[in-house]
Amino acid sequence: MRMHAGGSMAERKRQLVADELRDAALMLLATRGFDVVTVDDIVAAAGMSRRTFFRYFASKEDVVVRFLADLCADVVAELVARPPAEPPSVALRHALWVPFAACTDHPDHTERARVVVRLILDTPALHARALEYQIQWRAGLTTELATRHGLDPDADPFPRMAAGMAMLAFDTVLQQWQVGDDEHRLAELTDGAFAVVAPALDACTASSDVG
Repeated sequence: MRMHAGGSMAERKRQLVADELRDAALMLLATRGFDVVTVDDIVAAAGMSRRTFFRYFASKEDVVVRFLADLCADVVAELVARPPAEPPSVALRHALWVPFAACTDHPDHTERARVVVRLILDTPALHARALEYQIQWRAGLTTELATRHGLDPDADPFPRMAAGMAMLAFDTVLQQWQVGDDEHRLAELTDGAFAVVAPALDACTASSDVG
């Protein structure tokens, strides 16, 4: 779901092929089940060859892993881009909305994305990989929060705890995401989750700034 506006024509073409393979794989895995779908099924759905698939992905699991890695990078990049003076709760809410924004960029994408999320949460092997990437997300958010507020992440608890609270809010939204929820409902769930953690996020920053 990432879009790369820059790069050469060849790079954009490679990205397009990778995106088509990824989308076909995720939909098949979500609708048929991870253990049932084969690489042959994926390339047939994408109208490509096995050789092309393995040029971009090592396995069907690698499709999901790369998908999660892209989301991780996008979330951290969004936090880096937020205004320095923005309250942590607002900056983190915007950063963690990035994956949902990618899921809701077209009317038929939201439910498809929800099914993919359920696939990841309900498939032990994929859920384990997702948890690994959540650790990376927390580490990236921790580093950026420390930089934004001039804190030592090894000495001050705020950056690590703030990142953890943000990831807990994100995970809560994923768990509450139900069939038929549109972009507005997702935004409500996200706002509700961050409303719970916002007082702690912003109070911690206020106290550290005063100190």
